[in-house]
Amino acid sequence: MLSFAALADPTRRRIVEMLARGPLSAGEIASRFAVSPSAISQHLKVLRTAKLVRSRVAAQRRIYELATEGLAEIESWLDGVGPLWQKRLEALQRERRLEARGRP
Repeated sequence: MLSFAALADPTRRRIVEMLARGPLSAGEIASRFAVSPSAISQHLKVLRTAKLVRSRVAAQRRIYELATEGLAEIESWLDGVGPLWQKRLEALQRERRLEARGRP
């Protein structure tokens, strides 16, 4: 899944979190990081390829916003594995309660 690979990097996760609050220009995004604007541009390219963000041109600026395609892929995956993890977490909770009652 390209979306998960893109989100493996903490800078890209932070960009996605920033865009969750609303669209930003490439310059606004870059100004919030200590790395070069060209490094941020590369991160944005990875996020675009993964369909997690999209861009549009507004005058001389490129505006970025979240894209639904990549996020839908993640949501679909979570829907598939969520019930499995929920069952495991419930089993772990039961075990911890039994141990708290004195069962070794």
